Amino acid sequence: MRLLLLLLLLGAWTIPGGLGDRAPLTATAPELDDEEKFSAHMPAHLRCDACRAVAYQMWQHLTKAETKLHTLDSGGRGKLSESVYTDVLDRSCSQTWQGYGVGEVDQVKRLMGPGLNKGPEPSISVIIMGAPWPTRLSKTCFHYLGEFGEDQIYESHQQGQGALEALLCGGPRGACSEEAPVTRAEL
Repeated sequence: MRLLLLLLLLGAWTIPGGLGDRAPLTATAPELDDEEKFSAHMPAHLRCDACRAVAYQMWQHLTKAETKLHTLDSGGRGKLSESVYTDVLDRSCSQTWQGYGVGEVDQVKRLMGPGLNKGPEPSISVIIMGAPWPTRLSKTCFHYLGEFGEDQIYESHQQGQGALEALLCGGPRGACSEEAPVTRAEL
């Protein structure tokens, strides 16, 4: 019986796809440059991710507030009053943003967190959270509130999550546009 168990265990180490066939998992923390560590502003190469995170959080907060309403409009969703959606958007920017940080995917630093999954996740990764990222995301969020205004943001939200992200992040000068400046010279 013991011999059979030993042979089964040894077989698992030699059978292709068995336990001994797997490469060891390793991960290292991304090395942050001075701008990523110390700047008060979101680094240019992370602005698209930051914009998408802000759009996702605004959409989440507005959708949650709408589901709490009892009065439904013709589309079957609750419609928020101006004072309510203004307050909800302000709270979405004032949140803690603790679920976000920077990681490395295919040797490229990316902002990671809720709403930012783009494709297959690595089997193991290290994300640097806290420190400047919550403050930078909050500032980015308030920047978009000032740039577009609560009314326009809420109108886009009512058209869907993609429309809200397109408003905030798209366009010829948007953070996710191919023409958006990504150089660090602007600092």
